[in-house]
Amino acid sequence: MRKKSVSGERLAVSGKQARSANDRVIAATVRTFLCLVVLPLTAYRSPLTAVQIQDNSFLVEEAYNQESGVVQHISTFARPSGGDAWAYSFTQEWPLGGISHQLSYTIPVENIEGFGTGIGDVALNYRHQLLGNPEAATVFAPRLSLLLPTGDHEEGRGAGALGLQTNLPLSLVLAPYLVTHWNAGATLTPSARSPLGEEATTASFNLGASAIWLLHPSFNLMVEALWLSTASVVSAGRTGRDESVLLNPGFRGAFNLANDLQIVPGVAYTFDLGSGPDEDALFVYLSFEHPFKRQ
Repeated sequence: MRKKSVSGERLAVSGKQARSANDRVIAATVRTFLCLVVLPLTAYRSPLTAVQIQDNSFLVEEAYNQESGVVQHISTFARPSGGDAWAYSFTQEWPLGGISHQLSYTIPVENIEGFGTGIGDVALNYRHQLLGNPEAATVFAPRLSLLLPTGDHEEGRGAGALGLQTNLPLSLVLAPYLVTHWNAGATLTPSARSPLGEEATTASFNLGASAIWLLHPSFNLMVEALWLSTASVVSAGRTGRDESVLLNPGFRGAFNLANDLQIVPGVAYTFDLGSGPDEDALFVYLSFEHPFKRQ
């Protein structure tokens, strides 16, 4: 997986130099970071109203907002099979009165081989439940995110400028045991910077789809597919584009405990279909959801 900032920017190197082994490690971390920070801004159905797991996908965003009085804490971790790079993110989701409006934030932490560990670009997210509810067969919840330049662009952890991102998640229940999720999104970063400080406007795009098989109400099998078209600054006023396809099979389980606490762990392995095996990655997911006020 390639290392990208929260805005989807790829770490650029001098066009006059060939990619070194360290450059390949950074590139692997780029994809990991985008998958951890930009895309998995998901929510799942409250344990107050459902026993089964409704969402908790990993790389593909789902369309279920948090229900009134319930907060969710999501941690994700990915580590490519080659090198020592890794990426972690923490997302917290809060409803604004009910499922119609939701606020969340995502804080990424990344370790890039040769550059050490540090925070990436923080995302502030708003999502509107435009269509459907937790019981509906069709659910749609567009998201708009402000991407803050909190990461160090010189070390490949950020875009070096404010960015805007939108994603259009659609969830379809095809059968009692089969649910699919569909994504289309874009990221725009005016005045994005390369590690050398050169500036340009970048526009990146993503498409995603997933299928969830409810083998049991508390245990699901899943497969996700993701297409990324990522722009990066290569020189002042000029950008390059990199495209990749990711396949992410995995599973998730739910533990419904006292006081309406639901814990959902999950594991997947991400295959980068356009790169070597060193850029494939182990993906680990952990979510805690609980009421923050009496219903």
